[in-house]
Amino acid sequence: MKKIGIIFIIAYVSLLFSLFFVGCNKNDDTSEQKNNFTDSRDGKVYSTVTIGEQVWMAENLSYLPSVSDPVVNSYTIPYYYVWGYFNENVDSARVTNNFKTYGTLYNWAAAMAGSESDSSNPSSVQGVCPDGWHLPSDAEWTQLTDYLGGDSLAGGKLKETGTIHWNSPNTSATNETGFSALPGGNTGVSEGFYRLKNNGEWWSATETETDVEGARNRYMSHDRSDVSKGSGDKRLGYSVRCVKD
Repeated sequence: MKKIGIIFIIAYVSLLFSLFFVGCNKNDDTSEQKNNFTDSRDGKVYSTVTIGEQVWMAENLSYLPSVSDPVVNSYTIPYYYVWGYFNENVDSARVTNNFKTYGTLYNWAAAMAGSESDSSNPSSVQGVCPDGWHLPSDAEWTQLTDYLGGDSLAGGKLKETGTIHWNSPNTSATNETGFSALPGGNTGVSEGFYRLKNNGEWWSATETETDVEGARNRYMSHDRSDVSKGSGDKRLGYSVRCVKD
């Protein structure tokens, strides 16, 4: 009986240790820890992903309060666009394949929603993002790419794999982060849409230091492995990814 009791105690202690380590593993802050949340404004459910100490949307923002033809643009008036859509009916824009896949394109005024430029980390600009989320500053984009080994390596780790949404060759794409970057293209200054499936371009909340008509952005290309830092004309329509507060 004494021997059986000892065996039982050993088995019980082993079980406790197993449960402890399982619990610890569940709480690990991995680079691909996915969750969902719902934007209360339109009921859209978004995937999110934890990368380092940041929680990012794993999809382009789709919030679309209105929609404009791309020939309409402004430095200061908010405009929203859907790639390839040239009318002003929100309901019909929302059923297009490009909207469902790549989300909405925003000029900088729409992305910022009346806020001033912010270079802090984290950004204080909610902008067009849902409650509890914000438009990332240039510094927050840099934190992301630094965590992934620098600009030259980050693009492949962030891009969705395959050539369904990206044009070939989709260089170095592994999507090992779960960020699932998509090439939503952009609008032009005078007319039209450009670079769908070739480039993904995303706004930051930070104005360009030497040009009040420009704001910092990040872009990835189908034929490159890096994340490039640029300065976009504020009139252009780019995608938005939000970061959790």
